Parts: sequence; structure tokens; C-alpha cells
Amino acid sequence: MTPVMPIIVMKDSFSSPGLKDTILSSLKPRLVFAWRCLALATYLASLGCQMGEVKPTFQDECGILSSKVNWSNRITVLNLLSLAFSQKCDAAVIEYAERAQSDFRHKTFSFSRETASVFLSDGVLTEYVLESYERAYLSVLLAASYLRIGHPEEAKVELRRLDHELFAPLYNFGEDPVNLVLSAVMWEVLGEPGEARIDWFRLAEPASSSLLHVDPTLQTFAQEQVIRLDQGGSPAPRWQVYGLGRFPEVDWEFKLFGSPNGYFAIHPKPPFQKPCVSETGLRLSTESWFAKIAHRHDRAYHPLLNIQSWIRLPLGVVYGLVPFSLGAGMAVGGCAGAASLGGRGSGDLCALSIMGGAHLIQMAPTVFQNTVRPDLRHWELLPAAIVLTQAAYLESESCHTDQARLHLLVTQPLVPLSH
Repeated sequence: MTPVMPIIVMKDSFSSPGLKDTILSSLKPRLVFAWRCLALATYLASLGCQMGEVKPTFQDECGILSSKVNWSNRITVLNLLSLAFSQKCDAAVIEYAERAQSDFRHKTFSFSRETASVFLSDGVLTEYVLESYERAYLSVLLAASYLRIGHPEEAKVELRRLDHELFAPLYNFGEDPVNLVLSAVMWEVLGEPGEARIDWFRLAEPASSSLLHVDPTLQTFAQEQVIRLDQGGSPAPRWQVYGLGRFPEVDWEFKLFGSPNGYFAIHPKPPFQKPCVSETGLRLSTESWFAKIAHRHDRAYHPLLNIQSWIRLPLGVVYGLVPFSLGAGMAVGGCAGAASLGGRGSGDLCALSIMGGAHLIQMAPTVFQNTVRPDLRHWELLPAAIVLTQAAYLESESCHTDQARLHLLVTQPLVPLSH
């Protein structure tokens, strides 16, 4: 009789519930680590959102400055001041513009904060400091508010402060032609042609400076005003100045080579309009204000910001590799784990791992950009252009455009000013 060989049935080792539990328990800490890294990558991807445009909702402009404004959010305060001026809330503008001019003008250096800031997006840990054109424009709003309520002497004090702000050797410094035009016009409105001539002459014969660029169109216009003031005799023009449009968004792109401003190129969206001169007036864009933002990281202007931006560049590469490596690991590891577990759901698990890994990999460029992006904060509710005209109505000025009127900056008083 032929002996019967025992039949040994070998079970699939991967179908054993105990082994599955062992595999899952070994994968659990890795999954927890992966989720923590995912949270880190998500935070890194959202760093730049803190630097986005502030869009506050305005309801009671004359009262909101005293009741609801958060002075730690300096951009919102400046935007509220613009809107309050447009609504002719002169008392609020006078009270709070002076405070903003005083509180927001100085840079406070902290070694620990400046050091820590290189590991995050530019400006996340530092308070916003007014640019020189913003300090001067606050003086313009103050002078115009004093003029509207019939206090010419206080308006003259603010115009002298404007002159000081343009030349003060502070953290942010430098002249700009727009505020010089506004100052010249307001001095004429206040009946001080001698003071006005000083500002017109600065524009007509600009000194060689890397901080003051005067467009040839504006320079010719200023030369005509100097000649007019020197000749005397003819009555002073009844100037009116309007702020038109909305200061454009500040956009940027990574540009490692060929840019004098670190490793990024900064440009307005949409672009500014060209200057225009007519028989009755002038249209001048606020592009010179934008230039201060665009060159904020120049080595010659702010060497510390320039150095910090270059230190931040390799960190951005490292931060960008975090979601990339996590995504690749999730895709490969998830499919390997699914294959080892077996079963009909392994294909779905692998597909889910690939989808999650692809999503993490797509976050890598965003993490990099939000780490290396420059600090582009600025006073947003500013005009895109000013129109200076002798015409009775803005629509009668040939240099007028279809841009919405932000506010009437300067107008001739209805009654003569007392001296």
C-alpha cells in the first residue's frame, strides 16, 4: 500500500489578522509623523497669506477711527485715514493722522526679531514703518484738513513738516516729485508764492540724486511755474488738485539674475498712466511712490533687508523640499504598504496615497515663494494719479481720465485767507 503523504495547507501569511495588526501598528507612528509634517507644510504654504492685501469694510468713517480701529494693524489705520479724508472727517484726520505720523515713522531694531525673521516670510515679525512719501502725504492730508476748516497757519506748519519728512535721515528716506507738487500748490493756495517757488524750483532743476527722479514733462511744467512766479503781476491760478483712481496692486516674480532689487522683480498691476500737460493743468501718476516699494530691498537703500533676503533664499529651498519629499514618500510608501497588506482595497489605498503625495508635491512651489517673497506692505488707499487743474470742473480738464475720483485734495478757499 502506498503511503499517503500528509497534505499541509499553507495559509497566506499576509491574510493573518495578527500580522496585519503588527504591520498597521508599525505604520501608525509613521503616519502620525507624516500628518505632522503635512501640518508644517500647510503652515509654510500659508505664510505669505499674512502679507496679502488688507480689504477692510468701512461704514462710519468719522467714528470708526476712535471706536474700532486696531492700531497694531497699521495698514488698516492708514486706509481708514484716507477714507476719512474723502468723507471730509477733518477732525478725525487731524487727530489720528498726527498720531500715525508719530507712531509709525521710526524703525525699532531688535536683534532677536531681525534674526528670527529670516526663517519666515519677510515682514511677518516686524512692524510696518512708513515710507518717506507716506509720511509726507500724511502732512498733505493734515494741511488740507486744516485748510478746509479755516486754519491756514496750522496748514503752513504741516507743509513745513512735509519738507522735513522728505529730507529726514530716517530708516525710510528720500524725496518724491508728487508731494513736492502738492506742497507747491498748497503754498500758492495759502498765499505764499515764495515758498511755492522753492518747491517748483526743486522740480524744475532737480539735483543729481538717486532718490529723486523727475519726469521731463513735469520738469518742463515746473520751469513754467517758476517763470510765472518770477514775473509776478498776473493773478495766481485758482488751483484745484484731485486724487484719481486707486493705487495699483504690487505684484512680484522670482528673478534670480538681472534684477538690481535682490532676486525679484516688482511691478504694478495695472501699470501707471503717463504724465499729461495741458493749457490748464497737469496729470501726474504716483509711480514715484511705487518706485520706493519696488526698491525697498536694494543694497544701496536698505542693506539689512537685502542681506536678509539672500539668507532667506536657501531656507526657502529647504522649506520647499519638505512637502516635496513628504509627497514622494507618501506616494511610494503608501503603495508599498498597500501591496504588503494585499486584499481588494490595496489598489484604492495606493491611488489615495498617490493623490495625497501629488497634492503635497504641488505645495512645494507655494512654500518656496511664500518664504522668499519680499515685504510689499504699503498704504493701499492712495490715488493712482493726481490732477492739478485751473478748470472750474474736473471734467473740463483735458488731462482728466475716466478713473474714479478718490478725493478732492486741494481747492481754492471760498473766502480770502487771513494772515
